[in-house]
Amino acid sequence: MATALIIKTRLLYAPRLHHHHHCYPLLFSTTSPKPPKSQSLKSKKMESGNEITEEAKKNVNQKKKKIFVAGATGSTGKRIVEQLLAKGFEVKAGVRDLDKAKTILSEHNPSLQFVTADVTKGSDKLVQAIGDDSEAVICATGFRPGWNLFAPWKVDNLGTVNLVEACRKLGVKRFILISSILVNGAAMGQILNPAYIFLNVFGLTLVAKLQAENYIRKSGINYTIVRPAGLKNEPPSGNLVMEPEDTLYEGIISRDVVAEVAVEALGLPESSYKVVEIVSRADAPKRTYEDLFGSIKQK
Repeated sequence: MATALIIKTRLLYAPRLHHHHHCYPLLFSTTSPKPPKSQSLKSKKMESGNEITEEAKKNVNQKKKKIFVAGATGSTGKRIVEQLLAKGFEVKAGVRDLDKAKTILSEHNPSLQFVTADVTKGSDKLVQAIGDDSEAVICATGFRPGWNLFAPWKVDNLGTVNLVEACRKLGVKRFILISSILVNGAAMGQILNPAYIFLNVFGLTLVAKLQAENYIRKSGINYTIVRPAGLKNEPPSGNLVMEPEDTLYEGIISRDVVAEVAVEALGLPESSYKVVEIVSRADAPKRTYEDLFGSIKQK
């Protein structure tokens, strides 16, 4: 994706160009009330047999649902997929190139399914890709920098809108977006920030992301919008700092941590309907994700 550009602008600060729920078991009771002592042994045996049959049926019906990841072969997207699988989720990886995807992600994991999904092709095709077995969507898409200045708008704005519309049609009620700090840089008084200028040279990338964020917030879907600071491929260093929207304007964070924040958000009620900005700092205290998300107020 745009890793090279991110590295070149590291000193200026370069937010994302390119663009856990721990697996909680479903608890349910499968046992019938204890029969009265007067019941015959035969009826007890029959009841026991029915319990086993009912339990088997429930286990089939309670098959673990999947998380759909858009942009699954991107630098951050692939980390999200890997972390979801490590935590026991099933993953449906939405990719544009199936052959390429199988060289980036392990195609032999039975919990991983590849589907063709181009977010720029409209919501109806995305409905087919996401399917009725996905319980949440994580969007980690991003355009590839080039001469087409409309590309960021098609991917980072219209593409995300298409994903949200597909979720609405399917009844998917959970949406997590990987965005970027400084998307609202103009309102923050950061219009002369070199990173803000640089990223908007490429077809108003940050403006496109902000438009998509605003669409998600009005959609009625339970969202978490994650705005990371400048992205690095190296392992995490320091501790995670989480701030309210339009707070951070510099700093660096490992893509591994960004992926972890997205996965953790899935299972935490504290992350619902929130926009969070994240960065790593050496002097920051280590805090739980419940505490971090809980400290951010909904708007």
